[in-house]
Amino acid sequence: MNFTQSIEVCFKKFSVFDGRARKSEFWWFQLFCIIAQIVGGVLDQLFGYTETGAFEWVAYIIILLPSLAVGARRLHDTGRSGWWQLLYLTIIGVIVLIVWWVADGEKKNNKFGQPIKIKKS
Repeated sequence: MNFTQSIEVCFKKFSVFDGRARKSEFWWFQLFCIIAQIVGGVLDQLFGYTETGAFEWVAYIIILLPSLAVGARRLHDTGRSGWWQLLYLTIIGVIVLIVWWVADGEKKNNKFGQPIKIKKS
């Protein structure tokens, strides 16, 4: 999965918290989220919204739900519940989540669905 496919899939499945997501889908979308936040910050600087951060907040609101959904699907691919994302509220939990998100998905069926088929090109 490439950058644009990941963005397309994540916005199509913006509220789908079941199923599984491969690593590329998750990490490409995280890159998109970072770019969106940076662009929002730059627009805030250009238009003088430095105190309110209006554009950055709009970007954050738009990407929040799809980001949580793809994070949950990525955790499902590793055999964990999406509720583990609540660890993000702690400092140590962020490290644990990153380790889980980087881990390879399960190669067999788990309670969240079938393994993701990778198309060979």
